[in-house]
Amino acid sequence: MTLKTLVADGLAEAGVHLLEGAGPVTVQPKITAAELLTVIPEYHALVVRSRTKVTAEVLAAGVNLKVVGRAGVGVDNIDLAAAEARGVTVVNSPQAATTSVAELTLALMLALARQVPAADAALKQGRWEKSALMGSELAGKTLGIIGLGRIGSEVVRRARVFEMNVLAYDPRKSVERIHERGAEPASLDELLARSDYLSLHLPHNAETHKLLDASRLAQMKRGARLLCLARGGLIDEDALRAALDAGHLAGAGLDVFAAEPPPPGSLAAHPKVIATPHIGAQTQEAQMRAGLAIAAEVLAVLQGREPRWKVSAGEE
Repeated sequence: MTLKTLVADGLAEAGVHLLEGAGPVTVQPKITAAELLTVIPEYHALVVRSRTKVTAEVLAAGVNLKVVGRAGVGVDNIDLAAAEARGVTVVNSPQAATTSVAELTLALMLALARQVPAADAALKQGRWEKSALMGSELAGKTLGIIGLGRIGSEVVRRARVFEMNVLAYDPRKSVERIHERGAEPASLDELLARSDYLSLHLPHNAETHKLLDASRLAQMKRGARLLCLARGGLIDEDALRAALDAGHLAGAGLDVFAAEPPPPGSLAAHPKVIATPHIGAQTQEAQMRAGLAIAAEVLAVLQGREPRWKVSAGEE
């Protein structure tokens, strides 16, 4: 039996070659939702990133589908319940982008602290604004981490190199585990009140939707800065805009948004926001790791072996 794989959002060439060990691979990085519905019946495996939505309708049309692979960690673009109901295995590659996202978190933190984008823009426009660009050090500041998984833990390691104090809130981690990962356990209320920088590293689901709403943003320390490189939807963007406008928060570093790409005039354009277009995993190293890792997971399922990173409904 010839097993066919569709790669819908592009994949590192090495990953594509690995997938070819099971059969023909079609790469269509710009496939539309309508086109996907038309062609999916002929495929046994589907590999996506964050752009392609694997809806219940897509899964129903994929009568031959055995596996959906997400090249990355977040699976909120895949209907896990529908996949499970149809016997379609969902796998991801949760470790591929850990280092890249952690490093970008520190990059945005430093950019906020030292006003790097504003300094660069002024100089390129012929303005020497040295006295106006007073920054601050990370050393001695308190970083609050919400979500102490792989990425959150790597951010902790790097923040401690910068001599930051680190608090962490993660109801799924024991006090002992949080200490082991180099952070001080704190309640959510305590973390919001004490953090000079607050970084979110958790999935977006019904439980975490708009976790940082107006009331929680108001609990944050005046002059604090907020970072989110996890998923759009964790923050009430209207409330964050209001907190920035009022001067309650000094700035935000955002790589993800509720709508991607964000529309003109959105929070991404706010002068106190340093915004990047969901590039946390956009490094050569992360892309290579993601391609090889998800190809190995998809092959395992197609060849009747147990995958390492199977995702079940309720885990997104």
